[in-house]
Formats: sequence, C-alpha cells, structure tokens
Amino acid sequence: MSELFANISPALPIIIAGLIAAVVPNNTVRKGLALFAPVLAGLCWFNLEIGTYGVIEFGGFTLETLRYDEISRIWSLIFIIAAFLNGLYGLHEKDRVTDAAGLIYAGGALGAVFAGDLMTLFLFWEVTAISSVFLIWSARNRAATKAGLRYLAIHVLSGVLLLTGAVIHAGETGSWAFDNIGLDTPGGFLIFIAFGIKCAFPFLHNWLQDAYPKATVVGTVILSAFTTKMAVYALARGFAGEDSLIYIGAIMTIFPVFFAVVENDLRKVLAYSLNNQLGFMVVGIGIGTELAINGAAAHAFVHILYKGLLFMSMGAVLHRVGTAKASELGGLFKSMPATTVFCLVGSASISAFPLFSGFVAKSMILAAVAQDGNWLIWLVLVFASAGVLEHSGIKIPFFAFFSHDRGHRVREAPVNMLMAMGLGALLCVYLGINYGKLYDLLPYQNSIYEPYTFDHVVGQMQLLMGAIFAFAVLLRIGAYPEEKRSVNLDTDWVYRRLGDGLARWTWLMLDRLSASAGNAWGRLMSGIGGRLYQVFSPIGALSRDIPSGVLAIWTSALLAVVLIIAYFST
Repeated sequence: MSELFANISPALPIIIAGLIAAVVPNNTVRKGLALFAPVLAGLCWFNLEIGTYGVIEFGGFTLETLRYDEISRIWSLIFIIAAFLNGLYGLHEKDRVTDAAGLIYAGGALGAVFAGDLMTLFLFWEVTAISSVFLIWSARNRAATKAGLRYLAIHVLSGVLLLTGAVIHAGETGSWAFDNIGLDTPGGFLIFIAFGIKCAFPFLHNWLQDAYPKATVVGTVILSAFTTKMAVYALARGFAGEDSLIYIGAIMTIFPVFFAVVENDLRKVLAYSLNNQLGFMVVGIGIGTELAINGAAAHAFVHILYKGLLFMSMGAVLHRVGTAKASELGGLFKSMPATTVFCLVGSASISAFPLFSGFVAKSMILAAVAQDGNWLIWLVLVFASAGVLEHSGIKIPFFAFFSHDRGHRVREAPVNMLMAMGLGALLCVYLGINYGKLYDLLPYQNSIYEPYTFDHVVGQMQLLMGAIFAFAVLLRIGAYPEEKRSVNLDTDWVYRRLGDGLARWTWLMLDRLSASAGNAWGRLMSGIGGRLYQVFSPIGALSRDIPSGVLAIWTSALLAVVLIIAYFST
C-alpha cells in the first residue's frame, strides 16, 4: 500500500479533485472529494522521504516539481490538515465554485511549497492567485466583485514581479533553483517584493483586509490558511537572515493593533490580526538563526489552526445571524454555546496562554530575538502580544457572544461546522500540551527549546493579566472605542479615496479635452470646407466669368514658369 503512494506529490490529488469538482453537478460527490482528496494527500505525505522527485527537463530548464525536505515538511502537513478542516467546515454549503476553487487553491499552495525551482514556484503562485479570487466572487455581490478585482490585480502583479525577478536572477546566477536568493541582485529584490505582496508587508497589505471579509463564510476560512503562509514559507526559503525583515515584521505586528481596536466588522478585525501574527513570523525569518526559523515554522503551523478556528466561529455567527458586525452582536453564548467555547479556545491560543498552541510557538520567536540581543524589537513584539490579546483574545469573543445582548435567538451552528471547529480546538489544546509532537516537525532538530520554564510562564501570564485588566478598566470608564457602524480605511485610502478621486478627475479632464479638441477640429474642418466650397462650388470663384485679358495674362505667366523649369532640367 505504501508503494502505491510513494513519491507522489500531495498537491496532485487535491488539484485533480478540484478540477473534477468544477465539472461535477452533484453536490454529494463534490463534498466527498473535498474530504477524500486531503486524506489521499495525507497518505502521499506520510510516504514521502527526504529528497527531490518529479524532475522534468523542459525547454532547457530543469524543473523540480517535488522537493521534500526539512522545511517543506511542516508547511505541507499543515496545508493538508487545513484543506481537510476546510472541506469539513463547508459540507453544508452547496456551491460548486467554492468547492472547486477551494481545492485547486489548496493544491496550488501545496505545489508551491514543494517547488524546487523558481519556474515551478511561479506556476503554482499563479494557480493560487487565480483560483482564490473565485472564493471572493462566490459571495455574488457588488462589494465582493470589486474587492475581487482589486485582489486579483495585486496578486497578478506579484506573479509578474516573481517571473521577472526569476528570469533576471537566473540570468545572473545561471540557475533557476529555489534556494537562498538574497537581496544582492535586482532579480532578488523583485522576488522579495513579490513575496512581500502575498505576505502583506506594510503598504502592500490592503488586499487582505479588503478582500477576506467580503468572501463567503467558507471562502474566508479557506483564504485565511494558505496565501500568506505560503509567502512566509517562500521568505524562509529564499531570504532567511535578511535584516530588513526584522524591521518589516516588527511594523507588521504593531500597526494592525490600532486599526483592529476601532474596526466594527469582526471578520476584518481577524484580518488585521492575521497581519499582526504574520509579523512575528517575518521577524523570526529576519533573525535567521535555527531557533528563529523553528519559531517561524511552528508559529505558521499553529497560526493556521487557531486563526482558522476564529474565522470559523465568526463564520458560524454570520451564517446564523446574518452579520459579523460588533455593533449588531452580543449575547450569542445563550444560543450558540459550543461555538462560544470553540471561539474562546482560539482566542486563548492566539493570545499565547500557557497550555495552548500559541504559547509554545510565539515564545520561541521571542526567545530567538532575545538571544540575538535585539531588545528594541523584543519590546515591540511584547507590546504587539498584548495588542493581539486585546483585539483577538478579548474583543472578538466579548462583542460577539457576551457584551450587550441584542436579542438574537438563533440555532447553534450546523453539525459539520461544529465538527471542524471541534477538531481545530482539539489540536490547539493538544499541541499546547504535547508540544514535542510539533517540535519534531521543525526544520532544525538540534535547536533545543523548552517553552514551559518559570520565566516564560510567569512573564507571559503577567503580560496577559495586565492586558485584560487594561481592557476592563477602559471598558468600565467608557474610554474603550465605541463600536460604530462604519467602514474604516487605513493606507488603502490612497487608492480607494485619493486614487479613485484622481482617476475620476483625470477621466473628466480627458473627456472635456476630447470635447474641446473635437469642437476645434470641427471648426477647422468647417472653415476649410467653406473655403473649398467658395472656390470649387457651382457658384464659387472658379465658376465665375473671367475677363479675356486677365485670362491671357495668367496663361502667359504659367507658360513662362513651364519654360523656366524645362530649361533648368536639361
């Protein structure tokens, strides 16, 4: 049996299942594919051995379509787990587009993780971009359509930059291998920006908060798992140890905190929180030590689980209540107790409470930063840790399930949703306690780390209790930002307000210029036509009677001109 699945890319069964789902009208068959394909991918993963497979010679290039090593191992496993949980979570939904796009998207992300060369990486990079946009458009409303177009534009740009950078890099180095790239060449810089777009670097991040909350209930959960963590993997593979990533990641951890505090849409709060958590991973990659890379990998693994769990819980709320706005929610713990518990598990995990998965991963990154002696960045990360507790650990469950009771009396989430959330919550707790299972998957096994030391536990609990106390005081004295029915913009104001206004003004000016040019051209042609009419018309100058004397003079003049030309031409 093991030989049957040996050396087969786990991406293959998932992509094939997605292509089949795209043409199969039967919903039961599609849901079976959504569950069976990740299981089949898991069997392929368990039978893989360290090495490079699927080598293809094409057009003078050597493509390595399946490279399974210490770093791709952990990312590929969590992508397979996420694909299964997403399939289970979406069993109640009857949408062929979401079923097909979700599978192809997950398979594309897996293919990118296994890519051993930049050309293969580019191909799967584009597969994820094109397939994922349909998860947004599946919402089938005007806002989702416009957000999807913006999303597709920025991700196609990422692909163009990646391909251009890869061509330049291959020309400079003579190799298409996807290994450490660095920023020493123009090609490397373009690839870095391409990765940064999908990783939602500062000023390149707006597609995330813009598009994710506008996708379908199931689509948002699927989107939260793959694109950004695929980019984190790419950075770890190609740019580990780049100092600039330390400062980029630190900024990523900080700025979402302030926007998440005032945001009313709880799914958008989670999108900002996702950006915050990515910052921790980027800092770890920038530090570049074995402990730091292990921390980034571990954090990516557990983050997919607890962030997916939080998006699932808010998706369940949206499915039952019809809204995920904090200003319209509250008191749902009475109607949706199981969803409330699962949301609290996700909140405890993302806040890095001891005995939950976030603690055993995030503390590894903090320890790596401290070992590097970068205390300013360490302080920034500690502040960001308190911030994520406020907006994801407290705000999400408080305003959705407790707070002011809006009187919503709804049914609990569908059984399949509860099962997916239950499995996610179980893994969050299991990995927080049996963290050795997680650490066994990490790239560097020689980097020994013990998360449950007295200093780590006490220090983290002090931070958490302080943040909880601050939230309670601010809420009590009325200083906590009120939840308002509004749309908040951050740097996307540049293109959604300023850019939109500039584009409208430019179009108006061009229209006026075109109209003015048309009027001027019309007047010119009218004038020329009038002159020609005056000369050649039946009543024009050439039709008038000309005195014979005048005609004789003109005839003599023309004859003289002809004779002069003939003389000089001989």
